[in-house]
Amino acid sequence: MADGQPSKIVKIPPIVQELVAGVQEPPRRYVLPEQDRPSVAGSDMPEPIPIVDLSRLSDSDNSVEETAKLQSALENWGLFLAVGHGMEPSFLSEVMKVTREFYKLPLEEKQKYSNFVDGKEFRVEGYGNDMVISEKQTLDWCDRFYLVVEPESRRIYTLWPTQPPSFRDVMCEYTARCREITNLVLENLAKILNLHEDYFLNMLDENATTYARFNYYPHCPKPDQVFGLKPHSDATVITIVFIDDTVSGLQLQKEGVWYNVPIIPNALLVNMGDAMEIQSNGFFKSPVHRVVTNAEKERLSVVMFYSMDPEREIEPASELMDEKNPRRYRTIKTKDYLTEISKTFARGTLAIDTVKIRM
Repeated sequence: MADGQPSKIVKIPPIVQELVAGVQEPPRRYVLPEQDRPSVAGSDMPEPIPIVDLSRLSDSDNSVEETAKLQSALENWGLFLAVGHGMEPSFLSEVMKVTREFYKLPLEEKQKYSNFVDGKEFRVEGYGNDMVISEKQTLDWCDRFYLVVEPESRRIYTLWPTQPPSFRDVMCEYTARCREITNLVLENLAKILNLHEDYFLNMLDENATTYARFNYYPHCPKPDQVFGLKPHSDATVITIVFIDDTVSGLQLQKEGVWYNVPIIPNALLVNMGDAMEIQSNGFFKSPVHRVVTNAEKERLSVVMFYSMDPEREIEPASELMDEKNPRRYRTIKTKDYLTEISKTFARGTLAIDTVKIRM
């Protein structure tokens, strides 16, 4: 994620969806050094990621048990699978349908929403690829479409597709429903840490920004030589991911091992971001994850990134620090961290490592 301001670029990368139609092998810019190439298969998780029923979190008769599941998931994996979120399977199908239909549009139609201003400057919002800042940068086998969805006053509706016709209505409703999930989860995270119930909610005030990212991973002729999305952690407070339930590809790193994240139909994946790791003084971890590609099938996902006001500082909660639990992260302004994560993502390193205080 970045702050949405136009940036100078090295070169406009090609649209992968168009590229794959005419190549037998990935171009050199996408191919990883042999020592960095992914083991596409990944490993099965030694224990299932807990499935948390969000409807039980707000039910006084079941909240204690469900909160314990939530805490266990975040302490062990930094993420969980959410059910009981109130969204009908038919509605989630609509969310994936409008995403798929957008990517099926002719290239000239999609490029009306390009993330290049006047064809020269990169901005986060719009259709295209992530920013290229170096000629040596290894590119990801992915096209993406970014939109600011919150606050509503910051929506640039000229960037919202008119095709398919239902795109705007579906995404407005999905944004509202995901906000309900985010608020509920943040309230419970504060309870786990014995903080005021609104502590994390207040971090996402009226100036906080929510981005929606629509990912498209075309089939890849050499999936063992490229990344769909290189290893990274999110800059966010919290992230909600809706994954195409027909093709796997998301993998999570723990103790040096890459694990396949299982697909549970109609479940949403909720993971912690770097801002949450910092604010919790390391109690909640921001998981490192990546996406591998498939030799035969395309894959899609819809991701909601919840980020603080760019002018607010990210720092550990004072209530979580004492002699036994010293400060583990330095203070950094949100907009500066977003800039840092753009640089480290391009290099294949982690921004969170730049703010850790070595003990």
